[in-house]
Amino acid sequence: MASFTDLETWKQSRKIRKLISNIVKNFPPEEKYRLTDQIVRSSRSIGNNLAEGHGRFHYQDNIRFCIMAKGSLTETLDHLMIALDEEIITEEILQTFQTEYESCLRLINGYIQYLKTKKTEG
Repeated sequence: MASFTDLETWKQSRKIRKLISNIVKNFPPEEKYRLTDQIVRSSRSIGNNLAEGHGRFHYQDNIRFCIMAKGSLTETLDHLMIALDEEIITEEILQTFQTEYESCLRLINGYIQYLKTKKTEG
């Protein structure tokens, strides 16, 4: 793969980042430096980690960054659950995100398996 932007995992993380950007536009102003900031940073971190891992020389380093991307993905889901509990978002918005979350999680897990296979072959 020539670029991290070719990765389906990264493309899905980009989709999630854009979804989160749209969701937080409706968050109350008092959450700007609390929940809004946290959820934006965690959603951006997913793709950031995938890109950084792709730029690493060793498969094991890439795997480690993919695992961090999974952590950021799950953190983003938790932030949205907090938003639901605080009645900032609806159940429908959470469900929309969960669909994208599950897709991204499957792609990251598949990419990790691919990297593990390449690691043992190399």
